[in-house]
Amino acid sequence: MLEVRKLVKEYPSVTAVDAVSFSVSEGICFGLLGPNGAGKTTIIEIMEGILTPDAGEVRYRGEPLGQHFREQAGILFQKTALQDFLTVRQSLALFRGLYDHGLDVDEVIRMCALEKLAGRDNRKLSGGQQQRLLLAIALVNDPSVLFLDEPTTGLDPQARRNFWQLIESIKARRKTIILTTHYMEEAELLCDEIAIMDRGRIIAQGAPRKLLHEHFADVLLELPRHEFPEEARHLPLKLIAASDRVEITTHDLDATLRTLIDAKVPLRNLRIRPANLEDLFLELTGKELRA
Repeated sequence: MLEVRKLVKEYPSVTAVDAVSFSVSEGICFGLLGPNGAGKTTIIEIMEGILTPDAGEVRYRGEPLGQHFREQAGILFQKTALQDFLTVRQSLALFRGLYDHGLDVDEVIRMCALEKLAGRDNRKLSGGQQQRLLLAIALVNDPSVLFLDEPTTGLDPQARRNFWQLIESIKARRKTIILTTHYMEEAELLCDEIAIMDRGRIIAQGAPRKLLHEHFADVLLELPRHEFPEEARHLPLKLIAASDRVEITTHDLDATLRTLIDAKVPLRNLRIRPANLEDLFLELTGKELRA
């Protein structure tokens, strides 16, 4: 449905996007992951037609981006200013009027759980409520492809989870979603496929579970870094050092525990858990994935 071909975007002091290529199939949620400065927003703004690349191109259904794409795309930006002194319903009606075809305002209000807020002034919405309104605005033209650029940044945990439920309901309508995020739980929950970015390049791509299976053993042991003796770093184990912890991946938990006990490594704060996408990023880049 969407094809990104060898995109390059350069600024005076940095190459924000460095020959990136990937494709997005119809009906999936595709996630662009990485820390701030990785190039996620630059790529998504080129895909949206907002930025012009220095090289490369984006194609929609085999054609260069054009009017047909703009009519079928919905965008939730990182930051959007809403018109003052309008209610939620009035704001939706304003944006709905920009399109020849789309959804009924009442339907969008139901989709985004805004029924109780329809008559409220935009300025009196909480952060989570405003994001639901901005999502509704992105849906008024009934888009085939929906761009969500870090949509839950700044939301409290409850508002974030409520927003995830809305995205799940939109996925059920077979919309194609392009999501940028640095929340790994969000990506694991919502994305069918991900591309992990660092310094303008894609360093891994695929289904989250598949990537984790390729890079990690069955379990991961986690110990506080300050409790892990320096001499233990030479043990025949697969170690990943983070800022505050040491992680060990293994297929044989019993053998690994025996090795740690024999080396007199303190285990009172040992944590055993499955690997996640943040562990994958750390494994691939040697640094933690942080906002």
